[in-house]
Amino acid sequence: MQVYDVIIIGSGLAALTAAGRLSLDRNVILFTKSQDKDSNSYQAQGGVAAAIAADDDWQQHFTDTMNAGAFHNLSKNLEQLTKQGVSTITELIKEGMHFDKGTDGNLDLAKEGGHLKRRILHAGGDATGKALVSFMLSLLKEKVEIREYEMAVDLMIQNGHCIGVHATCADGEIRQYQAPATIIATGGCGQVYTYNSNDSTITGDGIAMAYRAGALLTDMEFIQFHPTVLYQNKRAIGLISEAVRGEGAFLQDRQGNRIMEGVHEHKDLAPRDIVARTIFNEMERGEDVFLNISPVRHFSRRFPTIHQLCKRYGLDPAGQLLPVIPAAHFLMGGIKADSNGETSIDGLFAVGETACTGVHGANRIASNSLLEAMVFGNRTAERILEKRTKMPANTNDSLNVDHHTASLPDKQEISERMSKNVGVIRTRQGLEEMKNWLEQFDFLHINQLTLTKDEIETINMLTVSWLITTSALERNASIGSHFRADYPVPVQHAGRKEIIRHISENIVEPV
Repeated sequence: MQVYDVIIIGSGLAALTAAGRLSLDRNVILFTKSQDKDSNSYQAQGGVAAAIAADDDWQQHFTDTMNAGAFHNLSKNLEQLTKQGVSTITELIKEGMHFDKGTDGNLDLAKEGGHLKRRILHAGGDATGKALVSFMLSLLKEKVEIREYEMAVDLMIQNGHCIGVHATCADGEIRQYQAPATIIATGGCGQVYTYNSNDSTITGDGIAMAYRAGALLTDMEFIQFHPTVLYQNKRAIGLISEAVRGEGAFLQDRQGNRIMEGVHEHKDLAPRDIVARTIFNEMERGEDVFLNISPVRHFSRRFPTIHQLCKRYGLDPAGQLLPVIPAAHFLMGGIKADSNGETSIDGLFAVGETACTGVHGANRIASNSLLEAMVFGNRTAERILEKRTKMPANTNDSLNVDHHTASLPDKQEISERMSKNVGVIRTRQGLEEMKNWLEQFDFLHINQLTLTKDEIETINMLTVSWLITTSALERNASIGSHFRADYPVPVQHAGRKEIIRHISENIVEPV
């Protein structure tokens, strides 16, 4: 048994931000099941949205975010995000983080979908996430113990308090770690869909762990599908940032028709859910959809990562249309948390995409995710420091490693069925088919500590797929990213759908 002040699960920007602040005053250990740079944050091409320009303010950023989120956003938390975003970015720049600047020496602010102002900061063109994660890791050097290739498997809960985690190493050894505060920052669940933009490690682990522990979850039906993921040979091969359309690129069919004409007032820069559904409907009719980047000036210099991606797959962005497909990108729901990261379980915190603070509503606006990671990562750290949480008096936790055999499907079958039945457009028939298929697997009663890493990930994918599916069945309405073909008329703010596991009965219950 090893004891720390704070345990952090995950290595994305939210985890690193919290770790940076906490390491000044606390003994912190951070777990990542792969390498420390294997995260969605590191891959993020888009930038950071903040109302930092002289002609902008937090109220306008707030309004644009509410509009994109179908007014399902929690306004109090969103106000904190948009207000504190400016000071967070300003402080980061003072610490030495470099964002791209124009020829005039000022920050080169871009415009992306849903934003009516140019307020997106980038670094390295389209490598903002890489720059931010690398910068944060440099600040943490020798301050935080980072355990790579060690996977947190389940939370240790005693008398309603989270006291730590069980973890498994690459060699299968099981270890216990205790701390009065544990932060889940494991990202979303993109790998439960065939076409996704996520890192290969993102299998919903933190959300599944929290659910098994009895934490309250909310809004799990809201999965954002990014409209423009490069598509080749029936494979999603890489994200094409929304910033490309912000610089003038547009969507068209093979005949040259611009598909967003007449669909939304902001055309190709409409909120992501609207653009994704438009592309999906075109493809359902047998049409191919392409991104035309001919209007974008200096594409290879402005978007070097995307340019190299195209070249790697034999595409010439200067002379070819780029085939695209909507792909699972971001989970707006997750572990219910306030703006300080506190969950329904004492001692357990959640931050980043794993958490649902309500700031994104039913559909996240572009480039608010990295901002959320930093603003709420800092707030969560401050709350832990303020609370000075102590371990419960009795913290003995038995370790049950009796072997159980798990009968599980392969991951590909899970993702294929989720894409078919719980994708961009949903129906009751498809959702019920998915639910019935999932429930043939006993994923809630298997001892995780007896399984391989691959089996644990499969169980987590089954758990999260079931949570998404059952939540989507509960919401008989279309709002934001959740579109029911049997309830096609969009509505605004239809109430939150919260779910909690009643451990004694092993059921999921909407609240």
